[in-house]
Amino acid sequence: MQEILVVEDESSLLEMIQLNLELEGFKVTTCDHGRKALEYAEQLDRFDLVILDVMLPEVSGLDVCRTFRRHSDVPVLFLSAKGTTVDRIAGLKIGANDYLPKPFDLEELLLRVQILIRTNEKTIHTGDSLKIGDMEVDFPTYEVIDHINHTRHLLTKREIELLQLFNARKDQVVSRDDILSELWGNDQYPTGRTIDNYILNFRKIFEKDPRNPVYFHSIRGVGYKFTLAE
Repeated sequence: MQEILVVEDESSLLEMIQLNLELEGFKVTTCDHGRKALEYAEQLDRFDLVILDVMLPEVSGLDVCRTFRRHSDVPVLFLSAKGTTVDRIAGLKIGANDYLPKPFDLEELLLRVQILIRTNEKTIHTGDSLKIGDMEVDFPTYEVIDHINHTRHLLTKREIELLQLFNARKDQVVSRDDILSELWGNDQYPTGRTIDNYILNFRKIFEKDPRNPVYFHSIRGVGYKFTLAE
């Protein structure tokens, strides 16, 4: 499960960012103080992205970023009320990957997060693509390519993660608990019905006859099994 560190001293904004990132399926760790943020310098490998406010108490976001860069290349997205070209250049020069001036549109923030995560993504799959029948899943672009009808279908981040998990454990029965632990974490469990809905959607996309699946099997009382054998 991808994890994001958000460092922001404005409590209402911090809560809003956290809530929306969690709704997107990310695990979120928050911090509201520059000096406290420095305590994460030795733990940056656990994060896929850092969202960092420039103006923080005691230690500025710029100084936090400088420290982080001595420990890790984790992507850093700056947030700042200072949106001039000079300020953006200063942030990028010290190692930030992107810079978003306040006030910002939430949709734009989430899009930038997805882009930065995708370029630095830590995946569990064994390759960049997966062929399922006449369909090919391109993991980096989140696309399903239909080579017969020459069409493309865009998957969500969670669907891609679930396919990567199935691909890594092909021909094995994967329990619901394993899926929940791998993709949602112990504190963000959805219902079992949520996973059932993902499987139903996969069958609609990949199976010629969704009622008689060849690839995505439900194992009653246990979980699911993915197989490529026809």
